[in-house]
Formats: sequence, C-alpha cells, structure tokens
Amino acid sequence: MGRVTMLRLTKRSKTLLAATALLTAATALPGCGGDGDRPEARGSRAAAPVPVPKKAAPPGLPGMPPVLDPKDVYAADRPGALSPVVKDFPSRVYVPNTLSNTVSVIDPKTYKVVETIPVGAQPQHVVPSWDLKTLWVNNNRGHTLTPIDPATGERGRDVDVHDPYNLYFTPNGKYAIVMASLDRELVFRDPHTMERRHTEPVSCYGVNHADFSADGRYSIVSCEFSGELLKVDTERMKVVAQQKLPFQGAMPQDVKLSPDGKTFYVADMMAHGVWVLDGDSFATPRLLPTGKGAHGLYVSRDSKEMYIPNRGEGSVSVFDFARNKLTKKWWLPDGGSPDMGGVSADGKVLWLSGRYDSEVYAIDTTTGRQLARIPVGGGPHGLAVYPQPGRYSLGHTGVFR
Repeated sequence: MGRVTMLRLTKRSKTLLAATALLTAATALPGCGGDGDRPEARGSRAAAPVPVPKKAAPPGLPGMPPVLDPKDVYAADRPGALSPVVKDFPSRVYVPNTLSNTVSVIDPKTYKVVETIPVGAQPQHVVPSWDLKTLWVNNNRGHTLTPIDPATGERGRDVDVHDPYNLYFTPNGKYAIVMASLDRELVFRDPHTMERRHTEPVSCYGVNHADFSADGRYSIVSCEFSGELLKVDTERMKVVAQQKLPFQGAMPQDVKLSPDGKTFYVADMMAHGVWVLDGDSFATPRLLPTGKGAHGLYVSRDSKEMYIPNRGEGSVSVFDFARNKLTKKWWLPDGGSPDMGGVSADGKVLWLSGRYDSEVYAIDTTTGRQLARIPVGGGPHGLAVYPQPGRYSLGHTGVFR
C-alpha cells in the first residue's frame, strides 16, 4: 500500500487495522493468557475474527504407498484386482496345522487337499510378505519361519526367528514385525532376511494381532493373556499408549480398521464380541456383542461388511459398516469352531479354519451357506487364501491395501 493511500485512511479504518493486528499478534504468541487478555474482555470493541486455517493432517508414513481412496483404505482390494506380482499364482488355501506341524494346501475349485507340507513345531499363521512374493509360516515353538513360494508351492529353507507367534509388516515395507507372544516383545526385522533391527519390550502378556491406521503412523496391538491393547508408533517403533480392556477376563484377538479409517475393531473371545475403538484418541472402547468366542475379522471385497467368526458357537456374525450394526448371523449346519481365515479373490467365499475340529469351512458370502467342510491336520489356525487383491500386505493371514 503506497504512502498517498495510507494518508487517506479514515479513523475507523485505522482502528480496525490496529485491532486486527493486536488480535493476530495475540494468537501468534505462545502461552498468551486467558480471557482478560482479549480486547473484548477488557470492554473494547472486537475486530472481525481472523480466520485460522485448519491444522493440516499429518502426512502418511514415509515410503508408504499413497491411499487410493481417502474414504476407503481397502479400495485396492476389489474383486479380481490382483497385483501383477501375483496374477499368475495358482489359487490355493494354505492351512497351518498347529498340532500336526504341517501346512495343508487346498485347491479352492475342488475343495480338496492337494499337498501337505511339513514345517516347524506349532505353526500358527501363514503370512503373505509385504511385497507379495513369499508366504511365511510362523512356527511358534519351532522358533523358525518357513518360506513358501506361492508361484510354485515349493518350501524354502527355514529362517531362525525366536517365538514367531504372528507376523506383520510396516505399511512402507521397511520392517517385518514379529509378535513374540511369550517373549513379550515386538521385534522389528529386515522384511527379507529377517535379521533383527529393533526390539521393543512390552509389559503386557500374549501380544498377538494388530492393524495400522490409515496413514500408517501407528498400529493398535492386542495382548491376549492380559486383556490389554497397545498403541505403537510405527516410525519410532515405540509403544506410546496402553490400556486395560473394561471386561474381567478379556482376551482380545484379531484387530481390523474400518474402511473409512476412523475406527478399529478388536475381536474378544471371552467378552464374546468386538471392541469398537477410536484409535486416534485411544479412549476406552465399547463392546459390541456378537457371539461366543469372537475371534477373526474379515472385510468384504466391496468394503460394506465385516465377517466375524464366533469360534465358541459355530457361527459367523455379519457387521454392516454403513448401518453401524450387526445385520446377519450364519450358523454352520453341523456346528464347528470357525477361527481365522480370509476371503476369496472374487469375494464370493469366506474361508475359515475349524480350530478344534481338524477341518476347514468354505462359506458363501451372499447367503451364508456352507459350501464345503474339508478335513485337514490337527489344530488348524491362521489360514491364508492366496493370492488376494491388493498392492501390498500388512501381514497376518492377509491384510491387503
């Protein structure tokens, strides 16, 4: 503004400019005091409020592939949307048999076991790697990971890893995270060689399942044996918050983020339902009852529903995200113990292990009808349906984004 123009300002304009400058300075200074410091609190006429821009959302985890749709973290998981990495892999269901120390391989077209692969002691989960190229079998008591090539089905050489109950990957693919349940550790490792990079001790018992926030900045982790939840900063590899669930004897299991990225769901096999948690605030969650022994959590290919197997009663509850309520319950016709699993690439079949019945269930996701009941080894647990749509894997039995 030039000098001549400045001379033409009216007294009222000068007053408004001065008041605006005073207000701007007050909001800019850190630690400026209470109401007594504001012009209106001292009886002077307040200037028009200065608009304050909303605080920008923190950027995503460095190196994480950008979210395809801010309204749906599972936008890359649509039916048949296979990555070029996996598009030629044969479709199979890999079932770790905890009591038999084997992996049963099922052809989903015939519902038949086509191969049985010997692995280490007490295999718990079959986990797709972040880059989608390898399936890792978590041999919990054998203290090894067995790699399987999903292109050929060939078993690789075991890798020594202590207490690998479960396995996850940071959203940027920088680290594998071993859920060392009995060691009470989160062990961050090289995602290819599995060499140890950082160990984060935890004070809870039975650390086992997790999922990551939409921006990848943190994860929510369940601790089965002490009934607790952890919030873990991904980049710092640190536990930043911890809480005890408000239910005597709680045993949290699987964790899953809602499609809109606003809510975490945590299955609880002793509270017989799902905890509904705001991950950002990490406030006390509320319980949504589903059925006896709620265990796994699986999102439909259209991101509209979530399947919740209730292991203790042989049922699957169906949760509608838009309606924010349970809408259906499917019962296995001859009972059973539906546990962990995944959804077929086309979204039409939900595959679940029968933990206490040495069998696997194939369930129609439209009708809830049981399509097959397949005998496998003893104690089938975290089965993986592979390949599945998605750009990368966060681990467990296949959490893809």
